[in-house]
Amino acid sequence: MKYHNPRVVASIKEIGLTMTTNSIAKWQPVPPSPSNRTTGRIHLQRKTRSSSRLPELDALRGLMLVGIALTHLPTRVSHYSNQLLGFISWAEGFVLISALLAGRVYGALLRQWHLRTLVKKLWLRSAKLYGYHMALLSVAFTVIASIAVHTQEPALQGLLDFYLAHRALAAVSSALLLYCPPLLDILPMYIVFLLLTPILLAIGRRWGWNYVLAPSALLWFGAQFGLRGFLYAFLVRHFGFPIPEQNLGAFNLAAWQFLWVFGLWAGTGGSDRLLGWFRSRWTIGLSVLLAMTFFVLRYQLIPYFTTHPIDQGWTWVLFDKWQLGVLRLLNFAALAVLFVALRRHIARPLARTPLGLLGKHSLEVFCVHVLFCFVALSLIGSGTEAPALYQATILVIALSGMYAVAYLLSQRKRQAWLVPAPVAMRSPYAAQVAIAGRAYRPKFLSLTQYFFVFLFTVFLR
Repeated sequence: MKYHNPRVVASIKEIGLTMTTNSIAKWQPVPPSPSNRTTGRIHLQRKTRSSSRLPELDALRGLMLVGIALTHLPTRVSHYSNQLLGFISWAEGFVLISALLAGRVYGALLRQWHLRTLVKKLWLRSAKLYGYHMALLSVAFTVIASIAVHTQEPALQGLLDFYLAHRALAAVSSALLLYCPPLLDILPMYIVFLLLTPILLAIGRRWGWNYVLAPSALLWFGAQFGLRGFLYAFLVRHFGFPIPEQNLGAFNLAAWQFLWVFGLWAGTGGSDRLLGWFRSRWTIGLSVLLAMTFFVLRYQLIPYFTTHPIDQGWTWVLFDKWQLGVLRLLNFAALAVLFVALRRHIARPLARTPLGLLGKHSLEVFCVHVLFCFVALSLIGSGTEAPALYQATILVIALSGMYAVAYLLSQRKRQAWLVPAPVAMRSPYAAQVAIAGRAYRPKFLSLTQYFFVFLFTVFLR
């Protein structure tokens, strides 16, 4: 891409910059040598934008987003996309990969930045996600709630049952991330995990990850024996907590935090220890056997399990998604080992697909998919009786819209990076000017605006 702004080119010539390329934004200043200290002349070299991201992981996270969308959209495809490869859903993969990428990126930044800077960066990102969540709640509590009341659609009424019965309480508690309707319970969990990430990274870096992994494992273990129910009963008994337990969100944070903490540890260097064990022939063979066993049990290919599903009855807690049961984790670990074994064969083809673009803008794409789910539920309800053409149209429009949002965001980010901005640099030598790419700063509504728009739209009803 050539740079054709005559004013900036003239300014560059006046201050004596030497350039060997037309792409100004890709160059950065070299420390002055004795030959250029008196002239104020500096040379620019190509800026290497080091990244801790792995393209195949972004593509894999994009695949998880597509699977989540296919599961949430009210079509017949949802029956087949849910738990496709065994007793494992797309949400587990999405959370683990997001944590792994967060560990790689922010763990590397923590080695260069002060902890306060990292806390500020992650908390600002959490505030942006909170704004997204408030916007989605505003749509749900106004437009979708009105459609539910007028159409009496069971799918919409089940989505917002607590809000339709207690509007003021639901509005305030949802702003506090307590009341989490279906489809709107993943973002609050993600926000909480993101807020805790700098603290976990700092503890792991200073005192070692054993002090992070051990308490996390104990929390997960407690979740398997009803820790959440015990705490909820305590709040109700002593403080009169008014929100029903089923409306606090389907995901048990005490269990799912283990997946996030494990991903952070793996992203900050723990994966290097795991790779040697994952690549063992014994580990791969055992994983193949486990994956095939769970697959057979999931689809009830043995006649006995057709009438006696193994994930129901007294064994349900071992496979429960919301509590992240132990056999569910084992199924997930087996599939993770197989992915690592096949990574060198599928990483490059996977990274070349449009899935990588979806993964890079995963949270924005996730929010858009929720909006498409709202629209689909309003049009065809649960979708079981809708014509196949309607269902196919909804799938095509939703997936195309998700990709369009990711594409527009990537183009905006790319253009913002390529636009150069003169930046004065402090130096004991003569005046020096570097041409640096402006950081990408999307213009989102402020958190305060989101909050007041949310309250206004809800209480106006």
